[in-house]
Amino acid sequence: MDWFNTHLLTSLVFFPLLWAAVGLLIPSSDKTGKSFLRYWYLFGSLVTLAVSFLLYFRFDGAIGDYQFVESVSWIPAFGVIFSLGADGISLWLIILTTLLTVLAVAGSFTAIRNSEKQYYFLLLALETAMLGAFCALDVFLFYLFWEAMLIPMYFLIGIWGGPRRIYASIKFFIYTAVGSLLMLVAIFYLAHQHKVQFGVYSTAFLDFYRLQIPFAGFVSAQSILFLAFAFAFSIKVPLFPLHTWLPDAHVEAPTAGSVILAGVLLKMGGYGFIRLAFPLFPDAVQYYQVSFMALGAVAIVYGAFVAFAQKDVKKLVAYSSVSHMGYVVLGLFSLNALATTGSIYQMLSHGVSTGALFILVGMIYERRHTREISEFGGIAKTMPLFALAFMIIVLSSIGVPGTNGFVGEFLVLLGAWNSYPVFAVVAAVGVILGAVYMLWMFQKVMLGPITNEANKVLKDITIREKLVLIPLLVLVFWMGVFPGFFISKMEPSINTYLSRVKTVQGK
Repeated sequence: MDWFNTHLLTSLVFFPLLWAAVGLLIPSSDKTGKSFLRYWYLFGSLVTLAVSFLLYFRFDGAIGDYQFVESVSWIPAFGVIFSLGADGISLWLIILTTLLTVLAVAGSFTAIRNSEKQYYFLLLALETAMLGAFCALDVFLFYLFWEAMLIPMYFLIGIWGGPRRIYASIKFFIYTAVGSLLMLVAIFYLAHQHKVQFGVYSTAFLDFYRLQIPFAGFVSAQSILFLAFAFAFSIKVPLFPLHTWLPDAHVEAPTAGSVILAGVLLKMGGYGFIRLAFPLFPDAVQYYQVSFMALGAVAIVYGAFVAFAQKDVKKLVAYSSVSHMGYVVLGLFSLNALATTGSIYQMLSHGVSTGALFILVGMIYERRHTREISEFGGIAKTMPLFALAFMIIVLSSIGVPGTNGFVGEFLVLLGAWNSYPVFAVVAAVGVILGAVYMLWMFQKVMLGPITNEANKVLKDITIREKLVLIPLLVLVFWMGVFPGFFISKMEPSINTYLSRVKTVQGK
């Protein structure tokens, strides 16, 4: 128990992988074995969720710096340390990750019927990589976890995905790998700079923050390094025009893959900007501020317009992610506390709302084996509980006051207005467009007469499906009505982060 208390984050990060590895040894040739296997992996994900709750209760919300820090020298010749920690920003992303993993596992019970053991193993291995990235306090360690996320998701899409799964998985892999390569080169350069400036190699976050990187406009070390990191993070967000891998990946991925991809993996881009790009390269951030705010505003409107043109429900939700994540970029580059808080809150809200949307789309797909909007209509008559849940999540997605979606977008718009009002106006137009395409989709799928005979015999959601949806529905209103509960934990860490951005390199 003493080891667990002093290595809480190590336990949190690696327990899913170890539990999943043991699961590979469980016989699952018959029906009973397969059922036991599913609950084995579900129990493992629940234990990880419980540990993340323990992390929350032990977390001191008054401290803005890292807590639960663990550091062990790993590759001393190059200054690489195995260092984990959590602050108020990463805390909520950790909890979001563990919650969505539980729901992804539970939601796969009837959706996945082939190679289940390998499927659930990859899901929990992916959880380890995601948690590691959120907890890492060493840049090289962060990079390893960042790359490790790519492998399970590649196989989840490529093996259990739709008809074009191979194309989608390869496209996802290439986009992410190219961005990661540029980031790795930049990391090596920064480690070398630490050797030059301080006499020793180091890749620790806090050591990198001390580096003096010269800035003299576009063709300067800080500018080029920032663009290398920003390229990798923008692909992951994904920020227009680097978003084209996302719709294919979402459409072809199994439901759980889409939930994790939208709910957690996209947040890695925003998190990377916060942890590395902004504190390391504050002059370059100022230099490129308007450009990235413009890209964020364009992504909001572009994603909304393209979403409205979709005929596939899942593809519509995928493009809505491009739009919603545009608010994250817009808020972060507004460079003020209000917008930054809104961006982080938007990341959490988007994980809840879009994760729920993909779960709901998966439920209807299991019943009809189609996602074409024209195939539906009048579903609310045969699936009233499903329609109610769908309506709540749609309202959340368009940011109706009282739901989680409102808080983040509102704070981002206010903060962006304080920095550059024109981008706030463009983003506000995106809010209206978001309401248009989401309500249009809801009306086409849920309301009106039942014109397709197959829709007349659809079964409403089961008890298991209700249990999957209830936590997300509760969060929609909890985050919408009581945002202070969540913001109070992250506010000191946001202030610490902003102070680093403003004070590093004498700014």
